[in-house]
Amino acid sequence: MVAKLTKGFWPKVARIILRNRILILLGVAGFTVFLAMQWKNMRFSNTEANILPDDHPATVEYNSFTKIFGEEGNAIVLAVKDPALFTPKNFNRWNTLSKQLDAFPEVDYVVSLENLKELVKDSITQAFVMQPLIPTPPKTEQEIDSLKNHLFNELPFYDNLVYNPETGTIQTVVYLDKDIMNTAVRNEFILNDLGALVSDFEEETQMNVHVSGMPYIRTWNTKSIVDEIGLFIVGALLVTSIIFFFFFRSFRATFISMCVVIIGVMWAFGILGLLQYEITILTALIPPLIIVIGIPNCIFLINKYQQEVKKHGNQALSLQRVISKIGNATLMTNITTASGFATFIILDSQLLREFGVVASINIIGIFILSLLIIPIVYSFMPLPKTKHLKHLNKKWMDFFVNWMENMVRNHRIAVYITTVAVLVLSIVGIYQMRITGSRIEDLPKKSHFYKDIQFFEAEFDGIMPMEIVVDTKRKNGVTKPATLKRMDQLGTVIDEIPELSRPISIVDLVKYSKQAFYNGIPKYYQLPTSQENTFIMNAVQKSSTGGTDLLQSFVDSTGQTARLTTYMRDVKIDRMEEIEKDVQEAITKQFPSERYNVFMTGKALLFLKGTKYLVKNLLLSLALAIGLISLFMAYLFRSYKMVIISLVPNLLPLVITAGVMGFLGVPIKPSTILVFSIAFGISVDDTIHFLAKYRQELTANRWHIKKSVYAALRETGVSMFYTSIVLFFGFSVFIISSFGGTKALGGLVSATLLFAMLSNLILLPSLLLSLERSIANKQVLKKPQIDILPKEEDNLKDK
Repeated sequence: MVAKLTKGFWPKVARIILRNRILILLGVAGFTVFLAMQWKNMRFSNTEANILPDDHPATVEYNSFTKIFGEEGNAIVLAVKDPALFTPKNFNRWNTLSKQLDAFPEVDYVVSLENLKELVKDSITQAFVMQPLIPTPPKTEQEIDSLKNHLFNELPFYDNLVYNPETGTIQTVVYLDKDIMNTAVRNEFILNDLGALVSDFEEETQMNVHVSGMPYIRTWNTKSIVDEIGLFIVGALLVTSIIFFFFFRSFRATFISMCVVIIGVMWAFGILGLLQYEITILTALIPPLIIVIGIPNCIFLINKYQQEVKKHGNQALSLQRVISKIGNATLMTNITTASGFATFIILDSQLLREFGVVASINIIGIFILSLLIIPIVYSFMPLPKTKHLKHLNKKWMDFFVNWMENMVRNHRIAVYITTVAVLVLSIVGIYQMRITGSRIEDLPKKSHFYKDIQFFEAEFDGIMPMEIVVDTKRKNGVTKPATLKRMDQLGTVIDEIPELSRPISIVDLVKYSKQAFYNGIPKYYQLPTSQENTFIMNAVQKSSTGGTDLLQSFVDSTGQTARLTTYMRDVKIDRMEEIEKDVQEAITKQFPSERYNVFMTGKALLFLKGTKYLVKNLLLSLALAIGLISLFMAYLFRSYKMVIISLVPNLLPLVITAGVMGFLGVPIKPSTILVFSIAFGISVDDTIHFLAKYRQELTANRWHIKKSVYAALRETGVSMFYTSIVLFFGFSVFIISSFGGTKALGGLVSATLLFAMLSNLILLPSLLLSLERSIANKQVLKKPQIDILPKEEDNLKDK
């Protein structure tokens, strides 16, 4: 019934398109203008990708932390490692830079040598007061040497916070206003104001300033994404147009196809604006993806048109058959491709969900554009000249098709042995795969901000914050000697982990207070005894600086909850899990659960949990894609045997790619796991084309198996080869990206599609021939629910 409906449906669609050419072109132009007007709603992402769902325990804990202590990733760090800094001119210029930064409304406050305070006991008020470390700008090198000696040797509180005593590196920490953290104002300040001030300082002093911190990395990351969008679009257009022209040797066909995909790109940007989605590292890939996926549509339609013209020379009939015969097949293949992307929609990750929505909508959109524009534009043009049809008789193409046919006809055993051998090797490779990755692993390796990250990791043990929250379950419980001692012991464990920086907490402030109580003598930088604790803590609580409680950065307003902050180096996920386990064991040992509620959080931990969650969900989406497309194949061919046969040549390339990843040491991470769902959705298109043609040939050849397989191979092999080459080189464009994840995505999808082409052109026909007795009958190869390739009509009654 469905097949009958579709049989009459597509000729009707062809008549509607060809009879309303002007109206349809105006409609396409009008819709394109409407979507172009939505571009103003496009915005680049200023927020961090929300990978974990809101109800995930890690998200809940992080939100409870920020509710008490605020956003913890708002610090930008600037550092100089140069002996020339310790001259009066350069030293004072460095302090001037800190003052200039502090004057900006986007900056909350600055911690630097210029405004560094020293804790001193006021014997009259029995409180601690904060006095400037540098009351007046030093004028001689002797003054600076004295300050340096005092800072490096007598103020351990600031060790690793503003200086590294071993290397002499000096650091300034700029805390941005938390309200601008996820807005475009942050980007403008970092790229323009901060950049200008740092450049002026470097020019005047001839010293190199290293800049980093999560806001800084996020801003430059966004800028790199923006810069690459144009590069990808131009690259994809260039590569696909060159390949297209090489195949067709027609400027006209190439120009028409490029116009189709350019309009598709305009639609992609318009849909992003219409849905008000942010441009992220994933949605930035959609415009070039549309070019790469749209060109095969153009190849199928134009190739069919030229075949029809060569056959009978009737333009009207050729265009009608292009729509009625190829329209259905391209719709089916575009639906399967869109399904591969649409599986991301069910995931809890907003980043992937938006990518899935926009990609799947635009894939159907580029199909509609191809089906409407190509036949209509060709209807206004004269028939192709003989030279434009020469590509249909290319000798090298005949050689390729003959080679495939020879392999399938005479070397099936060799094909199966090779397949099994490759499968075994791939399984060995899969066992070597690891789920890993790191926070900065995919960032551009040659960028200045990546090199600065490495500098700060070497000098200050990392920039990724990890927080430990200690809830004592009672008011003022934090300042109790037992709690301070437990926090100090936990801090010692953390300090012994090489990948973590020295932790900062109320413990350091209390130690510093004891040192100040004993007139600044460094050996008293330790926790007070139980006898000393009462009057030292009273003095701390009396202390203030500018009306701000000294404890506010480390303890909540009730004194019940404290934070312990450390910074983590860029480590792989498996090492991060080990660190989490070690710290958790120390927490469990030091803090009894009946008296304390202690948990770890921070950006470093969120990344760990988010990556594992994402990998798990992406594997689920791959399974869903395979299941969804299997159901689609079952609906089309109505036979479980045909479903199994169609899945084998498409699952094998995924296994091979996974094996190659294992041997090459490419880890499973979000950017690489995406490959499988995308590649599977695209590669199954070739299978649908081949099996549909095979079923048609069987009917035409009265169930003569071999004749039908070879005919289907010759008929579909050329188009499958053309489209696979376009897809291979089109996805290869992403290899030019400076982002490791995008580069891996491009390379792995290209390789998988190449494997899939060979699998569909050699292994699939071989299986059909080997299993001819069990599947080549009307019970197994039932008439499809939908006529994917309508029966060829050789007469010209439609003239």
